Amino acid sequence: MKRGRTLRKSFYMILMYILLILLALFMTGPFLWLLSVSLMPGRNVFSTPPAILPTFIDFGNYVQVWKFMDFPNYVYNTVVITVLGVVLNIILACMTGYPLAVFRFRGRNLVFGLLIATMIIPASTAIIVHYLTIQALHLGNSYLGVVLPSAVSVFNIFLMRQTFLNIPVDIRDSGKMDGASEFRIWWQLILPLVKPAIAVIALLEVMGYWNSFIWPIVILDDPELYPLAAALTYLNGQFAYNFGWIAAGTMISVLPIIFVFLFTQKFYMEGLAGAVKG
Repeated sequence: MKRGRTLRKSFYMILMYILLILLALFMTGPFLWLLSVSLMPGRNVFSTPPAILPTFIDFGNYVQVWKFMDFPNYVYNTVVITVLGVVLNIILACMTGYPLAVFRFRGRNLVFGLLIATMIIPASTAIIVHYLTIQALHLGNSYLGVVLPSAVSVFNIFLMRQTFLNIPVDIRDSGKMDGASEFRIWWQLILPLVKPAIAVIALLEVMGYWNSFIWPIVILDDPELYPLAAALTYLNGQFAYNFGWIAAGTMISVLPIIFVFLFTQKFYMEGLAGAVKG
C-alpha cells in the first residue's frame, strides 16, 4: 500500500513537471522565435514556417541596426525617463501609503476607497487629459512631460500601504520616545524595513517605463527624444522588408529588462508576499 502511494505520488510529480516544462516552452516560444529571426538575416520570416532554432547564427543584424539607428541616444533617453519615473513613483507611493496605513484621521477609509476605485478606469481614457495638462504646464517635448502622468500609481500606493500595515507599532513609538520627528521615523526607521516592497515598485516601473511607446510618441515632438521602444516603432516602416533588423532591435531593447528581472526576482517575491500578508 505504501509503495503504491509512493509510485502514485512520483507519477503525479513527473506529470506536473512535464506540464510545467511544456507551458514554459509555450510561453517562451515567441521570444525564442524572435531570437531566431534576429540571428538569420535576409529572410522573410512570414513566408516560411516559424523556426524556433536558427538554421545558422549571424550577428550581422545587430551590427547593422546598431549602425543604422542612434542606439546610444535612444538608450540614454530611455535610461533618463526610467530613472525619473522610478524615483518619483517610489517617493510618492511611500509618502502616500505611509499616512494611509499609520495615521488615524477623518475620511481616511474614504480617501483610500476613492483611490482604489480609480483603478477600474482604463489608462487610455486619460491620454487627452494628460496631454492638455502637460501642455498647460509647458512640459511638452520633455522628459518630465513623459514621466509626470504616470508618476503616481494607485497600485504602488496600495502595495506600500499593505506593507506599512505589517510594521510593528512599537517601532514608531520607540522613535517618538527618542524625540524623532514623523519624517525622521519614516525615513530612518520605517523605510529600511520595506525594501522588498520598494524593490517590487522599482522592478514594475522599470519594465513599464522601459517599454512605454504610446505616450512618448504623443507628447514628444522630437523623435530624437524618443525612448527605445518608441524609436523602434517610429522606425518600423523603414525596416518593413527587413524583419531581421526589427527582431534584432527588439532583442536589444528587451534584454536589459530580462537581466533586471533575473537579478531582482528574489526581492519581487518577498515584496509581494509581505503585501499579501498585510
